[in-house]
Amino acid sequence: MTDRRTLLLTAAAALAAPALARAQYTAEQFGGEAQPDFSRRNTSSFRMIDWRDHFDTLGVATIIADTRSRALHFWSGDGSDYRLYPTSVPMSEELTRRGYSEIVRKKVAPSWTPTASMRERDPDLPVTIEGGDPGNPLGTHAMYLDWPAYLIHGTHDTRKIGRRSSSGCIGLYNEKIAELYALTPIGAQVRLI
Repeated sequence: MTDRRTLLLTAAAALAAPALARAQYTAEQFGGEAQPDFSRRNTSSFRMIDWRDHFDTLGVATIIADTRSRALHFWSGDGSDYRLYPTSVPMSEELTRRGYSEIVRKKVAPSWTPTASMRERDPDLPVTIEGGDPGNPLGTHAMYLDWPAYLIHGTHDTRKIGRRSSSGCIGLYNEKIAELYALTPIGAQVRLI
């Protein structure tokens, strides 16, 4: 009986060892500061990326929205502030736009008007939803890109974060978009990858 119990405990420990090893904190990923290794533990594969792979300078601020890992990266203009946010991303490749843009306008309590293609997909959509309405898919804050109808915005539906659920926009939890909104000036450079 004791040998069987020992064998079972040894097998359980062996199975748990890889998971414990993956849960280690890595300093080199986060500029020398120990943080959880999200790239191995999180199904969205959060990983720190380098803005220099996408831009020559930080400009007034830099945002990179990674549609594959469903993460938004923010750097302040002087590089002293880096933040990583989970996001929702477009629900299909046809709705996904990639490339360079910038923040051209910001709005607290934005109203929402579905585009013609959204209304074509779902004719039951309302003509518009005013800001502040809990049914508004733009949440509490929106930052508009220089591409028509593309935004970085909040959402009241927290189930959408981490999923392919938008009609082209990048969505964040309302409390996270409020934080990002306060940090991001008009003219911030943006890249969707």
